[in-house]
Amino acid sequence: MRKNLLFISVALIGGTLFAAEIFPVPQLPFEPLSYICHRASGTIVADGKLTEADWKAAHWTADFVDIEGELKPKPQFRTRVKLLWDSKGLYIAAELEEPHVWASLTERDAVIFHDNDFEVFIDPDGDTHDYYELELNALGTLWDLLLIKPYRDRQQVAVNAWDIRDIEYGVEIEGTLNDPGDQDSKWTMEMLLPWKVLQECAHKAVPPLEGDFWRINFSRVQWETEVIESKYVKVPNKPESNWVWSPQGLIAMHYPERWGYVFFTQQPPGSALEFAVPDTELAKEYLRQLYYRQKQYWSDQGRFAKNLKQLQAEPFNFRGKKLKPTFETTSHGYIISLKTGVKGLVVQIREDGLTWITEVDKK
Repeated sequence: MRKNLLFISVALIGGTLFAAEIFPVPQLPFEPLSYICHRASGTIVADGKLTEADWKAAHWTADFVDIEGELKPKPQFRTRVKLLWDSKGLYIAAELEEPHVWASLTERDAVIFHDNDFEVFIDPDGDTHDYYELELNALGTLWDLLLIKPYRDRQQVAVNAWDIRDIEYGVEIEGTLNDPGDQDSKWTMEMLLPWKVLQECAHKAVPPLEGDFWRINFSRVQWETEVIESKYVKVPNKPESNWVWSPQGLIAMHYPERWGYVFFTQQPPGSALEFAVPDTELAKEYLRQLYYRQKQYWSDQGRFAKNLKQLQAEPFNFRGKKLKPTFETTSHGYIISLKTGVKGLVVQIREDGLTWITEVDKK
């Protein structure tokens, strides 16, 4: 379900930009999608077939859209996802409509998005740091990696040597893999991600408590192909399409603040429930808009702004109240703090985008 949380303009207003590059910011309102992940009541085998009763009862996500959302046309083929959990871990199932199923990469930790693929991104505590990325092609070849920070905040490659231990996964194809002589229907992917691995960077309760949420998104990379000598070949100089569950508003998956909200419940699939995104998430988004502007200000001025005026930004509007953040800056960094309007809670962000919530004296 779509929740219209907040619309904050991302444009830099007035002034002159002297930098050669403009820091990229999402060009959509802040309204990530939400999904409720129910607890499975029976055994699930991660074989890609989705035949268990729990899978049949679980609801699908909304169909995937372009990574830039409504700014681009709808995807050519349907993609959707289901999620479940139990005492072992988190189950993810994906269905990818595809008339020509192909894949070429067979070595684990190859750059899987050079094939058509399905991708999973998980940030359990939603601070934009310490998150997981997994990619899988129709051959069942896996690339799993750990990101300490988004690429925009760290001049270093991801931790490619990281492996998700005891992962279970499978692929099922309705059609014939790598055969241009027939038309296929789809391929489905199913995986179990063990809690004992996910808890390493969760920084919160694992398994999740009732009503807890994680920031998660899914992506499908799709290349245009042609048939040459009875083989699928990518069309030269044609960029890939990026289709996602919750749109990013720019061509970049590594903006975890734009991922969807997945809520967890003990209730079995099919139960009617609703969860609301807390107001502190609105405060986080406001601070991220200041963080984007700080990135640009640093590029332009060689230092960080010390107040809203320098960033040409307005106070946080919380239910009609204008809340002004405080700035602490040094030559190498900053912390911006905002009283959220929720008693006793202060949301903070620093120069590398890390966000956190501090509980202060409620008196």
